[in-house]
Amino acid sequence: MEFEAVIGLEVHAQLLTQSKIFCACSTGFGAPPNSNTCPVCLGLPGSLPVLNREAVAMAVKAGLALGCQINRNSIFARKNYFYPDLPKGYQISQYDLPLGQDGQIEILTGVRQEAGHVGEYQPRTFGITRVHLEEDAGKLIHQQGRDSYVDLNRTGVPLIEIVSEPDFRSSQEAYDYLNNLRRTLLYLEICDGNMEEGSFRCDANVSIRPLGSSELGTKTEIKNLNSFRFLQRALEYEIERQKEVIGGDGQVEQETRLWDEEGQKTLVMRSKEEAHDYRYFPEPDLLPVVVSEEWIEELKAQIPELPEERRQRFVKEYALTHEEALLLTQTRQFAEYFETAVRTYNQPKAILNWMMGDLMGHLKQDHREIHECLIRPEHLANLVRLIDEGEISGKMAKQLFEKLYETGDDPETIISQENLQQISDEDQLTRIVDRVLEANPEKVEAYRAGKAGLLGFFMGQVMKETRGQANPEMVSQMLEGKLRSSP
Repeated sequence: MEFEAVIGLEVHAQLLTQSKIFCACSTGFGAPPNSNTCPVCLGLPGSLPVLNREAVAMAVKAGLALGCQINRNSIFARKNYFYPDLPKGYQISQYDLPLGQDGQIEILTGVRQEAGHVGEYQPRTFGITRVHLEEDAGKLIHQQGRDSYVDLNRTGVPLIEIVSEPDFRSSQEAYDYLNNLRRTLLYLEICDGNMEEGSFRCDANVSIRPLGSSELGTKTEIKNLNSFRFLQRALEYEIERQKEVIGGDGQVEQETRLWDEEGQKTLVMRSKEEAHDYRYFPEPDLLPVVVSEEWIEELKAQIPELPEERRQRFVKEYALTHEEALLLTQTRQFAEYFETAVRTYNQPKAILNWMMGDLMGHLKQDHREIHECLIRPEHLANLVRLIDEGEISGKMAKQLFEKLYETGDDPETIISQENLQQISDEDQLTRIVDRVLEANPEKVEAYRAGKAGLLGFFMGQVMKETRGQANPEMVSQMLEGKLRSSP
């Protein structure tokens, strides 16, 4: 029997507010344990939560960007559950009436092939069940076989939870959706997308069913997937595990599992609860969240061109491939750097090559982002122009790039300071080529006798004499012409 996977994703994204969702404590990462706390986020008697308006605005933007209907009146609820890292013993979240619901996004997703390669891309639409606000829990730190500690700095940090419909049929679709979602939140500037610090994390619900069936199978939940690759590997393992269970006349248990990267498998964490097990009821200390139509329109006007729209435009406007456009639109800043450079000098492919090659290599090596780069996009565009106009050679361009990266100066200034101008004067090059040939008569004869590889030797001698500044194309043509002619 053939089976198909049915996958739904729940993403928790930390909002980029300076303070927590219900109090004024800092949301800064890396502070000493339990230093960013107060009576409100510790749930002490007599303390009352006050909703952070900025967090609501960010959540509305996310909902709008994901095509959701924004509920003018949404409510908070208490989610009762054993939370060892939430002093209140419950989490403030939204359930029956979330801030946003019934959305959808369309993206290009790849067809997964053997050996991890992605084949043809095709458009797919994925439904968004809900986008709601909630507070984060703290963090437990366990020492092997000894003690456990709790850091409550994250308690009360504002999150949005983005719950998808079970529309994914492969790990590749889930990967592409998650990548697009992260890029969208980065473009909105409401989440930093840092998976290592836990500000963007994902849970996956996985089940299988006979191909062609519309009935959902028993699902398992895989918790806290903080890497796109971990997500893919966990989904692929879990799909195969469930097929083996059913193929052996077993029954998939509804449970929560964790991904063991070292063992490359999922492990049972606990039996999975149903929604009613959380005993949701309206939060008595918080009024409904009222969002006016005027405010919604104001926030909608602040939404920039989103990554998928920009990717599609890059493909059409600059004749890029899907993969090239996808790389350029990973962040808003990177895409804008590219467009600024292209506006300066309209050679998108050449600028793309410099950005994805030398520039990205240097930034990764120095752990920098594009906005921290000293090379202005206009200067990178002028570097490409100088190559095209024959002012500098490819080798000289590499030297020039290093100076640009170090100093941030404009190319013309560096060329003047470092004497990097390319020699393209025909008379000057003719004299230099003649001197090189006259100084090596035996090699000239050997070349004419059939040793064509000696052309590289003559090129090297000319470049040595000109300190690498000779126009290589002109030199090559001159050498070939003189070496072919009779003495």
